[in-house]
Amino acid sequence: MRSVEFKMERQGLLEIGQKVTITEGVLPSNYYYTIDPSLAMSGNFKPRERLQTREGVVKDIVENPRGFYVTVEFDE
Repeated sequence: MRSVEFKMERQGLLEIGQKVTITEGVLPSNYYYTIDPSLAMSGNFKPRERLQTREGVVKDIVENPRGFYVTVEFDE
């Protein structure tokens, strides 16, 4: 299992246990992931850190002073 953290701007867009699909975005030297349909965004990943699967399950949602953070677990 692999866990990835995503930044969510508003509360209530996702729920723990929910299955999600992600889209991979490409930058000149990195990749990033967005939970469809644009609900939350990951940080940047180097090419060797790319995700192999595009579906995961929301494991945790945390609110802190900087916003909402969603942890998604992937089978890899």
